[in-house]
Amino acid sequence: MTHVEDELNSQPECWRRAAEQALAHASVLPAPGERVAVVGCGTSYFMAQAVAALREGAGQGETDAFAASEFPHHRAYDRVVALTRSGTTTEVLDLLGRLKGRTHTTALTADPATPVMSLAEETVVLDYADERSVVQTRFATTALTLLRAHLGLHGERAVEDGRTALGTPLPEGLVDCAQFTFLGRGWTVGLANEAALKMREAALAWTEAYPAMEYRHGPISITTTGTATWMFGDAPEGLAAQVGDTGGLWIEGTLDPLAELVRAQRLAVAVAAARGLDPDRPRHLTRSVVLAP
Repeated sequence: MTHVEDELNSQPECWRRAAEQALAHASVLPAPGERVAVVGCGTSYFMAQAVAALREGAGQGETDAFAASEFPHHRAYDRVVALTRSGTTTEVLDLLGRLKGRTHTTALTADPATPVMSLAEETVVLDYADERSVVQTRFATTALTLLRAHLGLHGERAVEDGRTALGTPLPEGLVDCAQFTFLGRGWTVGLANEAALKMREAALAWTEAYPAMEYRHGPISITTTGTATWMFGDAPEGLAAQVGDTGGLWIEGTLDPLAELVRAQRLAVAVAAARGLDPDRPRHLTRSVVLAP
């Protein structure tokens, strides 16, 4: 079993632990009414998109998501939440350094022996969700679960569906598809983006992601026999039938969207295996992007 397989299989237990710990970390996480920005790089950026949509949708306050390198320093925020598995990502550390003493900052990380611990005002360490693999799975979803529970939006169904996602076969014919499109709405747009990234990283697959209602505005033109379109959450009316008419494979997201992401992670590993690739050694990637001064 690869590192990424072992780590993705542990996610339901990690989510359970994170949900139990959410109350203990409440004082360093965004309070209702705060104006918040959530930042990260790569996978963490896509989790930031999901968190921002969840929080604002819950009426907790204006919440934006940014790639750390694109943070708008001319805007004022009450708190910036940084997601960084490694605690060493250059863009995140640079941003926290610039915000130090000016804006309240909280970092969620997996490694307490890293520079982020001194640059962020507050930290939450999810060391039990740390990973050996380059390709992120459990840290990202565990951080999202902690924040989802903090918002009162996590339920036991997510954990149960996570176990279902690990224990049931992938849809027939899915691994053999030549192209994959992931769709989301609201907070699941971030999950769709992350699913597509997993497919690129682990399987070098031709993969795209869009807000579901945008799919008809051009991207559906690539859909045909031998392609797959996977919906995270409830689909817009008529879209499944429209994809079916193209000859493409439609995958309905019937589980909690976070559990659907687990299924997509499994797909990335399965496609990698079918193509003779090692998902623990993704091309051109390292576990953390640390840039020279």
